[in-house]
Amino acid sequence: MASPPIGAGGAGLIRPPMLRPGDTLAAISLSWGGPGTFSHRYMAGVRQLEQTFGVRVVPTAHALRDPAWLAANPRARAEDLMAAFADPAINGIIATIGGEDSIRTLPYTDLGVIRANPKAFMGFSDTTVTHLACYAAGLASFYGPCVMVGIAENGGMLPHVAHSVRRALFGPEPIGELPAADAWTVEHLDWADPANQERRRTLTPSSGWRWLQGNGPVEGHLLGGCVEVLDWLRGTSVWPGPERWAGAVVFLETSEEAPSPLAVTRMLRALAACGALDRAAALLFGRPGGEVPEAQFAAYDQALLEVIRGELGREDMPIVTRMDFGHTEPNSVLPYGARTRVDPAGQKVVILESAVQA
Repeated sequence: MASPPIGAGGAGLIRPPMLRPGDTLAAISLSWGGPGTFSHRYMAGVRQLEQTFGVRVVPTAHALRDPAWLAANPRARAEDLMAAFADPAINGIIATIGGEDSIRTLPYTDLGVIRANPKAFMGFSDTTVTHLACYAAGLASFYGPCVMVGIAENGGMLPHVAHSVRRALFGPEPIGELPAADAWTVEHLDWADPANQERRRTLTPSSGWRWLQGNGPVEGHLLGGCVEVLDWLRGTSVWPGPERWAGAVVFLETSEEAPSPLAVTRMLRALAACGALDRAAALLFGRPGGEVPEAQFAAYDQALLEVIRGELGREDMPIVTRMDFGHTEPNSVLPYGARTRVDPAGQKVVILESAVQA
């Protein structure tokens, strides 16, 4: 059934039905076979989802296969996605984890199946590929935690994450103001040791978001993802045209591979060259992924200013950095297409609408 569109500024995406306790979620491995490598981590995430939200989680046909098999079979990964969307018994879909090659599923992805069967889809990192496929199909999806990252947090899901998932996917009310986390972490605890699953990671007190510039409040629709994956996707069949980026609140974040500020500058220039930044309403940038020392965060801020202000001449564009989404924890949920207000004076980012339908 068709539902009211979400967002303005050319987004017009279909809202999926909201999730409810008792619903069934499909866990899918679209890239790396994390569940087949660290099954205890995957099961911890399943337990967290089921206990926190009252849902039932089932793996897709190939979600638990080993990484080598999944790497050799991108068609099977895409078939899992199509089957999950087409199955009326499945209410939502969540990625088990990211990776680096879900772009190989695109030739086997049927946008018509996605469009005809709107349902909530969530993941981040390499899952940016599938988010842009959903976007091209006309469906609002959710950039947020995966089963094994964010949900299966050591010692239990962080309250910030649980609150964000609940607000975005489990209620019809406008999502509202995004709260800044009090603390964050990128500490690495080896997943190969099951004992680490119950060991809390060390949290670093947050110094807050940084508001780099902006002349006044703006509104626009959310569009973005992992900047490295977006760099791979330019020129593909699911890449949004310049008209889709116009008026957008663009959100970008870097992966655990920690690309340098210079690499980010080059990727931003590529986005600018294809019309993804020059007419954007605002730019949100996640806290740098990987084990980047906080003392180096300013270099990423400078990279953004160099391109947005220095090269594009957009001194008016609000830029917010060190935000709580992407490859650090907690990982907040950002719904594609949702109308969002960015207010530099009030230092607030507010999602003005719901991304689901009741």
